[in-house]
Amino acid sequence: MEKVLLAGVHLPEQMDFEEELEEMKQLIYACEMEVEEVWIQNLRSINKKTCINSGKIEEIRQRLIIKDLSTVVFNCDLSPSMQQTLESIWNCEVLDRTYLILQIFQKRAKTKEAFLQVEVATLQYFLPRLKGSYTHMDRQKGGNRNKGLGEKKIEIDSRTISKQIQRAKKELKNLEGQRSLQRRKRNKNEIKKVCLVGYTNTGKSSILNAMSQKQVFEKDMLFATLNTSTRKIEYNRHEFLCSDTVGFVSSIPHTLIEAFHSTLEEVKEADLLVHVMDMSSNSLENQKKVTLETLQQIHADSIPVLNVYNKCDKTDHPYPLLNSNQVYISAKEDISLLLKTIDELLFSNQILKIKIPYGNLVNEINQKCKVLKQEYKEDGICMEVEMNEKMISKYIKYLE
Repeated sequence: MEKVLLAGVHLPEQMDFEEELEEMKQLIYACEMEVEEVWIQNLRSINKKTCINSGKIEEIRQRLIIKDLSTVVFNCDLSPSMQQTLESIWNCEVLDRTYLILQIFQKRAKTKEAFLQVEVATLQYFLPRLKGSYTHMDRQKGGNRNKGLGEKKIEIDSRTISKQIQRAKKELKNLEGQRSLQRRKRNKNEIKKVCLVGYTNTGKSSILNAMSQKQVFEKDMLFATLNTSTRKIEYNRHEFLCSDTVGFVSSIPHTLIEAFHSTLEEVKEADLLVHVMDMSSNSLENQKKVTLETLQQIHADSIPVLNVYNKCDKTDHPYPLLNSNQVYISAKEDISLLLKTIDELLFSNQILKIKIPYGNLVNEINQKCKVLKQEYKEDGICMEVEMNEKMISKYIKYLE
């Protein structure tokens, strides 16, 4: 596993700097690299040319030589010019936070839609970084009127990348149209929709797996899930769709929010959001804040939310436990309380007494409604049934 030097830039407004560094180590690990050393620069503001100050640059340069390291990773985002300047000084590869996230997304993408989303975000990241890529070719200029070969190469590559972005966006638009059609069909069937949202690596996939028989990929790693997985859940004679979405993360690049538009659209279509949090995390409050801010950014903050504190088995907090709108569980052990709570929030039905004549209608009611009691009589079956508003309007003439 490649060893890297982590350069941490600490600004005054960063109140949770230590937690951010730990998250960066996890991002680096998810990219199959290992942090050999951590160097921190406390700054009042970012140096516009090199991000960090000249003294720290020289210290890191010497350390790279001593430790024989060829990669430096920054905990913040770097401009293309910063990246190129530092690479020329250190004679090594310089990566930033956005690059790491893109690399993880590339490795995790499984579906065509995810591949396209990652492709758009990656191309948008590299497009402004073309400048300086072919400076060695500019020495071969043929005259004052002609552009250097490097400059020509940049223009050609820029046009090629722009076309690739347009092509990928067009394909994504077609796929989004298909998803929109699927959602309209679901809405026509009036089946309830639940979305699992929350910070990355809080156990959303584990919860979905516990709810359904089909397994989705789960691992104790950042961004284990990139594709929206939807399963039909049956509980207490009710049915609803549950979707596992990509995890949120602090300071997520705007290009990634746009690239994963379809995933976020799924969130906006939900009847209920299940906000999954890691009860054992030292950054619980910050992660909760990031999720709520992200939901606000995508205009999904008006949807009802059920707060779920997962991984309670790693803490001293009692579980399973329901406290107001908060459920405390361990997805690895028992989620029956969570299912019961979701069911009660989604299906606030009325209990009514009806009398149904013998025939196919009886089977239909047994399939679509929860029958609490039934009594057979000569002219039909008297039932005590739990119904939603749609069912009530359909069988209103049979009310006793």
